[in-house]
Amino acid sequence: MSWYEMAEEREEALIEDLSGLLRIDSVYDPDTSGPGQPMGQGVAEALQYMLDLCAAEGFRVRNLDGYVGYAEFGPESAENYVAVLSHLDVVPASGKWTTPPFEPSVRGGKIFARGAEDDKGPAMAAFYGLKIVKDMGLPLKHRIRLIFGTDEERTGKCMQKYNELEPAPICGFTPDADFPIVRAEKGQINTRLLFKPIEESDSSGYEYRLRLFAAGEVANSVPEGARAEVAGDAGSLSAMQKAYEDYCASEGLKGSFEIDADGQTASLSLTGKTAHGMEPQLGINAGLKLIHFLKEFSFPSGAEHYLHTVDALMYGDIHGRAFGIAMEDQITGPLTVNTGLLQYDPEGESYFHINLRYPVCGNQADILENIGVRASACGLEIEPPSLKHPHCVPDDHPMIEALQRVYEAETGQPAELLSTGGGTYAAYIANGVAFGPVFPGMANSAHQRNEHIDIDALIRSTAIYARAMHELANLNL
Repeated sequence: MSWYEMAEEREEALIEDLSGLLRIDSVYDPDTSGPGQPMGQGVAEALQYMLDLCAAEGFRVRNLDGYVGYAEFGPESAENYVAVLSHLDVVPASGKWTTPPFEPSVRGGKIFARGAEDDKGPAMAAFYGLKIVKDMGLPLKHRIRLIFGTDEERTGKCMQKYNELEPAPICGFTPDADFPIVRAEKGQINTRLLFKPIEESDSSGYEYRLRLFAAGEVANSVPEGARAEVAGDAGSLSAMQKAYEDYCASEGLKGSFEIDADGQTASLSLTGKTAHGMEPQLGINAGLKLIHFLKEFSFPSGAEHYLHTVDALMYGDIHGRAFGIAMEDQITGPLTVNTGLLQYDPEGESYFHINLRYPVCGNQADILENIGVRASACGLEIEPPSLKHPHCVPDDHPMIEALQRVYEAETGQPAELLSTGGGTYAAYIANGVAFGPVFPGMANSAHQRNEHIDIDALIRSTAIYARAMHELANLNL
């Protein structure tokens, strides 16, 4: 029986177990954070769900204080292990979904739910892949360890904790990107650029006042929605409304403009298109689009400075040219910048967040210096950034060659080596790569409305992961 046939036999059970996992809202929740559940109750529930499945299968399991858990199979006496790293946390389910995001729905051969593709579906495929390896009873030289993280979508604290407490694997992969093999990742810089408060001596000479601006829910997604509150007299607001309707029509955007009963305040909203922060070119940043419109109007100096600065630094520029940091290489491509969180509050914080991904050729210190120079010239302060270095595995590493053999045998397609702007768990281990689950030619729905995964592709991934785990666990490393 082939690896695929063994995976296909388990399809019904896999979908049932995956549906149970997808029903758990595992978005980071600080309100329910506590001992044993540092990322909140929902994330802790998802982790326990997977560990319970693994324990029932007879795998050795361990929960590391709720930060991360793992399940292991193979000879306990083996010195080394191969890691398969997935994550159970998900990004918020913003926007209007066809069916509720935490009520999985099967339609047209796909299962729809938040996390179906990123990364609960692949995590379940890896679990069923290891079940297949166990059921076959084949000898293994190394242990195989399924690692389940809980904070991949935010800070990676889960894998930081894991690396503090556990020995490193000899190699491994994460099912959290594209097939065939993603062997290189861009570095990342994540930080907020803060605006210093400006005392407004008198706002009576201005036609409009910006009371609030907000866009985005998470830093690593292109904001789908943005909103603003603008005060002014009835005539001024009526003129802005007409201009806004024309702007939305000319840009092909959906927006609303509502003036309150007293005719002195307007609420503006704009809908863009979300996309993963590593590919801002695939989205429409609602925040930047709304700022680009508002900057043409007369506001007091604080709001004017915010609108014009963000527009000058970010609008229509995903490669960092305004910061003087544009670059690219042949392995990982061009530098990209996304701003996923934007806020203007005249009584509180005003900022925009940058989620920057730079190629292997980039020097992190030089990039930060250039950003600092430009930010300082604009009167901005930079928060201490969250940093991730680029990651690259040599193309002649034995693990790469083994995964290429597996992929080509299971698909009949060439196993080309890829790179990504995304940050995956592969970078947390020395010899780590990303391996699926998105096959060539298939759309990636991660972080988007109506996220889904093709069921046949999920079963094919399960077969590939089973075969890959078996081969890696028998490598001479």
